[in-house]
Amino acid sequence: MKIVTWNCNGGLRNKLHAVDSLDADLVVVQECEDPAQSTKAYRKWAGDYIWYGKNKNKGIGVFPRNGHCVRPVAWSGIFTLEGLGSHDRPIFWRTEDLELFLPFTLNDRFTFLACWTKGGDSKAFGYIGQLWKYLKIHKNDLKQPDTIVLGDFNSNSIWDKDDRWWNHSNVVEELRDLGLQSVYHNRRNEPQGRETEHTFYLQRNRAKAYHIDYAFVSENLRPGSTITIGDPDNWLSISDHMPLELKLSFDGSA
Repeated sequence: MKIVTWNCNGGLRNKLHAVDSLDADLVVVQECEDPAQSTKAYRKWAGDYIWYGKNKNKGIGVFPRNGHCVRPVAWSGIFTLEGLGSHDRPIFWRTEDLELFLPFTLNDRFTFLACWTKGGDSKAFGYIGQLWKYLKIHKNDLKQPDTIVLGDFNSNSIWDKDDRWWNHSNVVEELRDLGLQSVYHNRRNEPQGRETEHTFYLQRNRAKAYHIDYAFVSENLRPGSTITIGDPDNWLSISDHMPLELKLSFDGSA
């Protein structure tokens, strides 16, 4: 099975040929518009999709192919952090306040969390901090076999800050505690922050290249998983992000 995650950099309705060229069973796209509020051709192409966003032009879309079925999962919760002092008020956050996350199931077997981390309303907990909070709320939902967390994290350990406990490296450890590991880093035997392939080119500039898109899978899926990153020669004219192609092999078949 081939699963693709890709930040299309907007205007997916005009890039459908590029997605089709990937020949994937499931495509998860960040920064795409809502098919229900777009063109007829895009709606037809989208099929039995799921889309979530707070702006009709920029959200997360999940598009199954080849007879696969996706269903949204209604996760909701609150995490409370007690104050450091006896008179401090506790801090709490809710699932609905975090941006942007779309949990869903594939074929009633696999649990996915599609991510496109954003700044949200919290300057301190922007981007990777949003995912750190989400994991605190939903760790039990994600600590299961056949689980995949993937998408645009907008983060890398090169930007870790020593005075925070929700750095990229902290999130990677949180995911590891849940039995989830990055396929790229596991297969390439490369440490976080020292990636030799890039997934994002700031302003489409090859001199400003970073690795900020990921696919983490549960332990039972890891032996049969591989990942391929799109070639910038083919994709940079279409988006500032490269697609990640995750291939899963299980029960003796791909």
